[in-house]
Amino acid sequence: MTAAAPLAKKDPSASKAWLRALEMTARIEDAPSRIFPAVIEELGARFGDAPALIGLHETLSHAALAARANKVARWALSEGIGKGDVVALLMSNCPDYLAVWLGITRIGGVVALLNTNLKGEALGHCIRVAAPRHIIVGANLDPLNGRARRWWHGAAFNLMLDGFSGAPLTDAERPEVTLNDRALLIYTSGTTGLPKAAYVSHRRVMSWTHWFAGMTGARADDRLYNCLPMYHSVGGVVASGAVLLAGGSVILREKFSARAFWRDVADNDATIFQYIGELCRYLLASNMEAPPHKLRLAVGNGLSGDVWEAFQDRFAIPQVLEFYAATEGNFSLYNAEGRPGSIGRIPPFLAHRFPTAIVKFDDALGVPARGPDGLCIAVARGESGEAIGKIAGGAARFEGYTDPAASEKKILRDVFTPGDAWVRSGDLMRQDAQGFFYFVDRVGDTFRWKGENVATTEVAAVAARAPGVKAANIYGVAVPGQDGKAGMAALEVGDDFRLDGFRAHCALRLPAYARPIFVRIVESLAVTETFKQKKHALARDGFDPAATADPLYVDCGAGWEPLDAALYARISSGLIRL
Repeated sequence: MTAAAPLAKKDPSASKAWLRALEMTARIEDAPSRIFPAVIEELGARFGDAPALIGLHETLSHAALAARANKVARWALSEGIGKGDVVALLMSNCPDYLAVWLGITRIGGVVALLNTNLKGEALGHCIRVAAPRHIIVGANLDPLNGRARRWWHGAAFNLMLDGFSGAPLTDAERPEVTLNDRALLIYTSGTTGLPKAAYVSHRRVMSWTHWFAGMTGARADDRLYNCLPMYHSVGGVVASGAVLLAGGSVILREKFSARAFWRDVADNDATIFQYIGELCRYLLASNMEAPPHKLRLAVGNGLSGDVWEAFQDRFAIPQVLEFYAATEGNFSLYNAEGRPGSIGRIPPFLAHRFPTAIVKFDDALGVPARGPDGLCIAVARGESGEAIGKIAGGAARFEGYTDPAASEKKILRDVFTPGDAWVRSGDLMRQDAQGFFYFVDRVGDTFRWKGENVATTEVAAVAARAPGVKAANIYGVAVPGQDGKAGMAALEVGDDFRLDGFRAHCALRLPAYARPIFVRIVESLAVTETFKQKKHALARDGFDPAATADPLYVDCGAGWEPLDAALYARISSGLIRL
């Protein structure tokens, strides 16, 4: 178990962040019809020609963004798009991306934000579950055949929109749309299985953006660098919306480029950039150095403790704001104190707003454990379990998925008292004595070997620090005739990687049961568009050399041996016990 961190002194800047967030969100419920598209219109009048969205080929000022959204709204009305009607959006990052969904949701439409990396059955599934009447498609993207009417985003689409006024909508044009109404459909990452479409109401859009603006201390002179997908909640809604609320600018790039990143940040005077943990790991592993820049804050999630301080020091980042949230979840965590490795905490004075707990998890059954009374069991501080959030009013609502069965599966009932209901995060966490939460693993990724639980995330962090390892993905594989699953490491390596050095590195830092027994050397590790590792296909291949052309190795106790068909047969038949 990791030694407890020393008690931290109170951080006045952290306290200010929480208070700012409370202040920003305090009055949202007072005006049920003041939805985020209406706020964008207010910002247009207030900040006028100040840049709002800066793309490679186009910039929209705050006034132009508001006008563009109004043109889209009038187009939607002309097409008979009404309250609750779904329009799918399949476009790459660009200033018009935000304008399009703002305009459609302004008049009550629901916009499904489709992943531009999906193809075939996965994309078809996402379109089917949304059941859109219309789909707006960017250049070089294929929406497949379907019943939805297709609109190609480009010159013809722009010419059509220019036929509509960008002036504020009149009361007669604007349907009554409130915080309670649905605004967006945002999909889960689909690291395993097909993505699920989560409902996002106007209330959540307002709460997310305003809370984030408070936590980041967004200002009018801020310029957010965003190279993460706009079809996800953070990139396309939360972070971008928060900076716009302050009158700042969002620098949009279609995708992340390690080679171009730092020069682009410096040349565009970015003051904030939004990260995913693996993005930071890539930058740290590269030989690129940061030129002088104006960054004051890096904000994001998934920044592991082994990368945090080295990344912050090497690239001169004054502050890191790590947070934890899920599109469909009903609680969030913020590490405003900058505690390396922690995903955040909930101050005691906010516990009523985000009722959160960690409960014991039954690995064998794959669900939270129950005591003799049938209720769940809260873990002690320092122990790991599944994090859950109580379903309540305000920010603790649960809006669910388009699939009612999937929504019900996400809810945990009769948790601490008969009749209560909580949302399962699907994440294993632990909490230290000061209330800081730490991510342990995804439910289902942890496996048992030699009677012990192995957290893949913790093993991956150790493996990734081994000499010559560029990236590591850890998962469990079944071995015929042996209980549990053996650890396997898929490694992306450099020329200086040595198997014996990797074995010695792990032996010094991991207990015997947690050390990888199998190694697979891959050319590159598959990740989602937000750099979450995909391990489902790797785990499916197991350690069978017939399933892959990648080099495989096994440690039978005396060191690494190449894993060929003959050795595989001996292990599978039980002649060799691991």
